[in-house]
Amino acid sequence: MVFWIFGYGSLVWNPGFEYDEKVIGYIKDYKRVFDLACIDHRGTPEHPARTCTLEESEGAICWGAAYCVRGGPEKEKKAMEYLERRECEYDSKTLVDFFKEEDSDHPLLTGVIVFTSTPDKVNNKYYLGPAPLEEMAWQIATAHGPCGNNREYIFKMEKALYDIGHEDDYIIELANEVRKVLDIVSSGIQKENKLAGSPRLPLKTQTSPVKIFSMPEAVVAVAADS
Repeated sequence: MVFWIFGYGSLVWNPGFEYDEKVIGYIKDYKRVFDLACIDHRGTPEHPARTCTLEESEGAICWGAAYCVRGGPEKEKKAMEYLERRECEYDSKTLVDFFKEEDSDHPLLTGVIVFTSTPDKVNNKYYLGPAPLEEMAWQIATAHGPCGNNREYIFKMEKALYDIGHEDDYIIELANEVRKVLDIVSSGIQKENKLAGSPRLPLKTQTSPVKIFSMPEAVVAVAADS
């Protein structure tokens, strides 16, 4: 079989498999959301990362890259097995139409595979659901796993979409919020380091006034009772 796969997350900048053709374009009625957990790449089960998935949204468009794999059953099987391992948090494969900018009425390709996730916390253990922007930013800024940290993921996505000439306002807003969190964390660490490196000052002890008693041939200093 010959198949096309649509990448809208890390596949845009790091496909990781052998492909024969790459086309920049978009799909309709879907938008990116950071509502999916990642517990084995850029997060852990104890502190999951947030990664992007697609949410149905009428009238929306999602830019990315479509990859074609052809060249015989063995090559195609190898590519799909790799993708299924990599995209293990996504519980569905959806077939979509793929468009080029030159013709928004007629798809360039039909039946393009895209990995998606069921937006249901009961039936999909990886689905986190939406959260306030600040809360998501803290999670992304602090999560890390075997393949790196979560913040690197969103910053690379931001750059990849810029590089293909189709930035995503949602990604930019979330990435900027992550930067704010990192600034707060960095400022806190610098403050702690500064305090830890400060010279210790002597304690201010309360001493009682000293009374001087005159004695024959001697002067004795005695601390007065308080």
